[in-house]
Amino acid sequence: MPESSAAAGSGRAAPGTPAPVTPFPAVGTSVPGSVGTSLQILRSLDSGPRGLVEAHAEERLARFGENVLPAWRPVPWPRRFVRSLRDPFTSVLLCLGLVSAVVSAWGTACVILALVAVSCLLRSTEEHRADRSTAALRELVATTATVVRRTSADAPSREREVPVADLVPGDVIRLGPGDLVPADVQVLRAGGLTVHQSALTGESAPVAKHPLDAPDPALAGAGPFAQPQLCFQGSSVTSGSGTAVITATGGATRFAAAHDGRARQRGGSAFDRSVQGISWTLIRFMLLTPPLVLMANAALRGRGLETLPFAVAVAVGLTPEMLPVIVTTALARGAARLARTSGVIVKRLPALHDLGAVDVLCLDKTGTLTEDRPVVEAAVDGSGQHDPGVLRWAALSALWTLQLAELPAPDALDEAVLDAAEDAELLGASAYEGVAALPFDPVRRVATAVLRRPGRLGVHTLVTKGAVEAVLERCALDGDERKRLLALAARKAESGLRLLAVARADRPARHGAYSPADERGLTFVGLVALRDVPAPSAADALDVLARRGVTVKVLTGDHPGTAARACEDLGLRADAAGGYGEVVTAELVDTLSDAELARVADRATVFARCTPEHKARIVSALRAAGHTTGFLGDGVNDLPALHAADVGICPRNAVDVAREAADVVLAEKDLTAIDRAVLAGRHSSGNIATYLRITLSSNLGNVIAMLTAGLMLPFLPMLPAQVLVQNLCFDAAQLAFAFDRPGASALRRPAVLRSRDFLRFITGFGLLNAAADLATFGVLALALHNAAGTDGEAAFHAGWFTENLLTQALVMVLLRTGRSAAERRAGGPLRAAAAGLAVVGFLLPLTPLGPLLGMSALPPLYYLLLGSVLGLYAVGLTAARRRYERRR
Repeated sequence: MPESSAAAGSGRAAPGTPAPVTPFPAVGTSVPGSVGTSLQILRSLDSGPRGLVEAHAEERLARFGENVLPAWRPVPWPRRFVRSLRDPFTSVLLCLGLVSAVVSAWGTACVILALVAVSCLLRSTEEHRADRSTAALRELVATTATVVRRTSADAPSREREVPVADLVPGDVIRLGPGDLVPADVQVLRAGGLTVHQSALTGESAPVAKHPLDAPDPALAGAGPFAQPQLCFQGSSVTSGSGTAVITATGGATRFAAAHDGRARQRGGSAFDRSVQGISWTLIRFMLLTPPLVLMANAALRGRGLETLPFAVAVAVGLTPEMLPVIVTTALARGAARLARTSGVIVKRLPALHDLGAVDVLCLDKTGTLTEDRPVVEAAVDGSGQHDPGVLRWAALSALWTLQLAELPAPDALDEAVLDAAEDAELLGASAYEGVAALPFDPVRRVATAVLRRPGRLGVHTLVTKGAVEAVLERCALDGDERKRLLALAARKAESGLRLLAVARADRPARHGAYSPADERGLTFVGLVALRDVPAPSAADALDVLARRGVTVKVLTGDHPGTAARACEDLGLRADAAGGYGEVVTAELVDTLSDAELARVADRATVFARCTPEHKARIVSALRAAGHTTGFLGDGVNDLPALHAADVGICPRNAVDVAREAADVVLAEKDLTAIDRAVLAGRHSSGNIATYLRITLSSNLGNVIAMLTAGLMLPFLPMLPAQVLVQNLCFDAAQLAFAFDRPGASALRRPAVLRSRDFLRFITGFGLLNAAADLATFGVLALALHNAAGTDGEAAFHAGWFTENLLTQALVMVLLRTGRSAAERRAGGPLRAAAAGLAVVGFLLPLTPLGPLLGMSALPPLYYLLLGSVLGLYAVGLTAARRRYERRR
């Protein structure tokens, strides 16, 4: 539709001149709550259609602050430190430390509280560093806005891109399809402008917006969201374009008032859900351990509360207190490496793990499986005969829609039509003049240009093009003719061609605005057939993803035949039998319940005629079926699916609203880049999984052995301080997991943390570890048979302390991720950490610190016998690992 101009304003008021409606000090308050014309609002903001002067904009930025919601500001480091205490394991450790302090076990309390402090310090430091790195990376894709400003009061206005944070009240901005509305604004000019306000109102349908150049009494009692001239932060432009003035920024916007920070909080990620399942199982066991130890010692050994520090230390020994640190460090390093080597930006750290766990990748075919620009194959009339006039009308519609609707770039189909028309020299001598345009949107599925034809005074010609069904619905056709044309289109589409239908109608010329209601009673002109060109790297990338266990599903708005042909050309198989299966259409999706859709989505590969809502529902159904899903999209219509997926992915050149919603931003829309991102996710996830398996199995084995020994021996098998120092040594060595390079076998399949598998692993290997610990009892009894009293106890403590650290070092090396011995030998950081742990285990009892911890030197016979036990343990560990891998 033609743009409506705001009433002419006088620009900036002269310095010192009071504003007619609202004085300048009120700038920045929530003006959108009031109703005013464009001129009134511009005057109240001390602005004008030519925009602000740069110096005045800088003054307002200093006065009102950045256009950033308060809840989105960086979190200070001290607050991060305090928030680290909310981690389940850290909270349990803190409670155990306080219990130790209450019973005056000061040594135990101090060591536990030191563990808590170190864990919180490392976690908050790594999170702070990760956030700073992520913030720096996000600057590469930070949302910007097109603002109109002047260098001086007399200089001409210029359009330029500025960060959204630098916008101020009174700035004049341009809006186009896919743009986020960066602040609360009032529309000054509009051409077919529609916006989504669902973030504020819950409305799923786009809302038309246009300027208000005179007070409208009918709107006097309407709420702010019903005002056609107002747009709000949190909205996104669906179609059309416009110019608007900013009325409120930052915390003064309605979005800030309606959303207190929870609006940006996502649901638990796949990683969060899996780790929480493991964590709470362990926490329950930890909380049961102290009372069990107390009751058993009281019943069998007659010991009372003096065993409480030991019971607390045993519970601490089961805690993977370094888990938050390992997770944050591994993910932050992976995200930084991915950005440095591949230009892929991870905006949300847990999304990197979810990338590694993705087993279903949903995407549109255009621009990913096929090139962004299709080519015109043919233009035919209603009888199927070649007709260049059809291409000419389609090109005229594309040309004037692009120019009059102020689209930032032509649609790929429009570009192909224009290129073909120029090659055929169909537009060179055109004397048609554009009058108005109704741009394409995914709801109407058509675009219309209104033209003034040469020699036809008083007549406007509407040229509509778009989806075949949508155009035919708007044509004056009887039922038989419509069926015949649909059959013609179906035959073309079944051969893999994409189709644009073209229709036109003559209307009496008028000065009023055109609307979708005018797209009725059209005369069918013909069909433009286009074919997709497969992307050069798509076939190889699909093959690589398939080998990595990632299933690709195509969700497209195209005709089923077009989608099936593109997938068939690329060898994209639909089922395990090797067939291509049936294409699932949106009509079928609408008839299925959620449970039925989950079963269908699990089997099918291609979904055609999908609207944005269909895409989101299919992705949600796949998640409900137990899959970890990724969705690659770049347009406004992909926004619901980006939110529905475990990982939302978009290219860097995606529209602003898609880029803001995505978790991962690619340097380019390329499946090869996704493969690199998936590998990086599996790399980090593999390190986290290895840490959990090794740490939990070792801790469980030590706890079982200590509980058993505590009931068998007349003295405590280890003193509380020795247990906690041993834990500190373990923690220091386990930091190496964040810097490991997992073997190739860990990258071949999705990195999924399944609670049941983990519990089975740690139980089996934990029992094996406990057996090695208990075998050490026999070694100690044989080596220390002549020792007695406190000397014997100190030697026993030293012997078991040494054995525990050596078995932990063995486990770190032999259970590392990677099936082959060559892969396990490649773990440089882990080998170094394991060697350091072994050295501490040998030397600590011999140093002056040994006696302070209640340990004494051991006879040479012990080390000889211990070597035999460790050798047998290594053989058993290797055999158990091979059996476990064969079963997997």
